[in-house]
Amino acid sequence: MSVIAEHGHILLILACLFGFFMAWGVGANDVANAMGTSVGSKALTIKQAILIAMVFEFAGAYLAGGEVTSTIRKGIIDSSVLTDTPELLVYGMMASLLAAGTWLLIASIMGWPVSTTHSIVGALVGFAAVGISVDAVAWGKVGQIAASWVVSPLLAGTISFLLFMSAQRLILDAPEPFKAAKKYIPFYMFAVGFIIAMVTMVKGLKHIGLGLSFQECLGYAALVGLVIMGLGYVLLSRIKEEPITGNFRYANVERVFAVLMIFTACAMAFAHGSNDVANAVGPLAAVVSVINSGGEVAAKSALPWWILLLGGGGIVVGLATYGFKVIATVGKKITELTPSRGFAAELGAATTVVLASATGLPISTTHTLVGAILGVGLARGIAALNLRVIGNIFLSWLITLPAGAALAIVFFFLFKAIFG
Repeated sequence: MSVIAEHGHILLILACLFGFFMAWGVGANDVANAMGTSVGSKALTIKQAILIAMVFEFAGAYLAGGEVTSTIRKGIIDSSVLTDTPELLVYGMMASLLAAGTWLLIASIMGWPVSTTHSIVGALVGFAAVGISVDAVAWGKVGQIAASWVVSPLLAGTISFLLFMSAQRLILDAPEPFKAAKKYIPFYMFAVGFIIAMVTMVKGLKHIGLGLSFQECLGYAALVGLVIMGLGYVLLSRIKEEPITGNFRYANVERVFAVLMIFTACAMAFAHGSNDVANAVGPLAAVVSVINSGGEVAAKSALPWWILLLGGGGIVVGLATYGFKVIATVGKKITELTPSRGFAAELGAATTVVLASATGLPISTTHTLVGAILGVGLARGIAALNLRVIGNIFLSWLITLPAGAALAIVFFFLFKAIFG
């Protein structure tokens, strides 16, 4: 207790700095994933993508990220083990934030799209298992998260593959693709509106006190879908068919899909902000709670509004300053993307996020989106994929957990040595 009484202010300032650094990493690495498809398919320029992401990521993080965050991120650590030594929890959370932020910085420099969720999970498991005791880790929960490595890319890949095949069948292979696009794309717009609304209501509006049931969410989401569909009809009526130059007969259709991608980019950014801001603010909320209560370890901690502000701000700064590297990997290097392919990938990924939220499966937006892009690439055959880049990405995914754990162990003992 005396450590917290003596060094509380310094620990709090450090925790805020490390929390911001971790949020910066989320912005530089993870948000770039969410925007990579839009940039790679040329639906948006890199500047437009960064502006959209800044607005919607921040909105998602601030409006929908504030579900009362479990102090011990996703229930990975048993808080009862730490009741007598709250300072160890503070060191561990600070070490985890610094470790995950450092790994995300390295991955972003290399242009690897890694999972921020797995970075922080690896860090928490590392410090808890080595710094406290092996029994302090809820290994069942860790096993669930490991299972999501396989489940989320597979699910997103399958949904995106089916979406793209449906677009190919209904629109691209039609005798008059442009007419078919105007006929069917409003239904895809309905799906986009429905999914955005579901993400927002299922994941986000709990902390505002709108305790909607899953059935009520479905009803409201369908209404939002119909509004977006109507808006789609208006926008599509303004796109005129232009004479086709060269031998690319889908140019007009891809222009229609490019309009659609603006919606899916917003959806993906909002879903991502609400889902992944917790990686940066969860451990920070734990530190704030312990220090403000004078050393009491609670299993849950209320989330002060300024923490979400700090997390949302860090994400935006990370994206604006260093997001371009991972955007290039995701958007251009895995497979060649057009607006129709990018749309299928983004909607497939956003749908997977909703399904995971509804079932409580801890997933990684990165793995989901990369899986979705692979699904779209596979629709054109294995030759359409850059297997070397994919190999590097998978390797970086495998390294993420141990890298986060090793760094967290080092930082944990460092803080322990400094503060006692």
